Amino acid sequence: MAILVLISGSNNSGKSIYAEQLIANTIGKRYYIATMRPFTEDNHRRIEKHRAQRQGLGFDTLECPYQVGNALVSSGGVVLLEDVSNLLANAMFEKGGDPDSVLHDICVLADRCKILVAVTISDLKDDGYDEETVAYINGLNKINQKLFDKASVAISMQEGTPVYQKGDAHVLI
Repeated sequence: MAILVLISGSNNSGKSIYAEQLIANTIGKRYYIATMRPFTEDNHRRIEKHRAQRQGLGFDTLECPYQVGNALVSSGGVVLLEDVSNLLANAMFEKGGDPDSVLHDICVLADRCKILVAVTISDLKDDGYDEETVAYINGLNKINQKLFDKASVAISMQEGTPVYQKGDAHVLI
């Protein structure tokens, strides 16, 4: 398995830009796996913001909203998976998938690259939601915990500041 780096945090916590900066300092072919399926104007704005952020960082962008294990990345590649929460939502709400199959697919991807940096939303609570949304939140929390367990490095972004919960960035050099 690749060196797995998990970067978690709330929306707009700086997860993505920090992940991009980490990868910009690595050696190897860089891939950005984009999982968001844009349905709203806000989705389109977020996508454009992310494109602008990574401009000039040497990423090959792969649009892959499902089955990231099939992404065309080289065996020595450095991959940014943006993001786990979108990947799970796409699988569950569009394809009838489940958290276990999404986690398996992420692990298949990790087995095919040198470094995998997975970005995810964390600390979602399932209070007050319908049954389908509760299943999604609990599934995402389950995947996040399993990725944390497998990770060489785990970082929680808190108001733009990376807090290392496990390991350090030296494993990426």
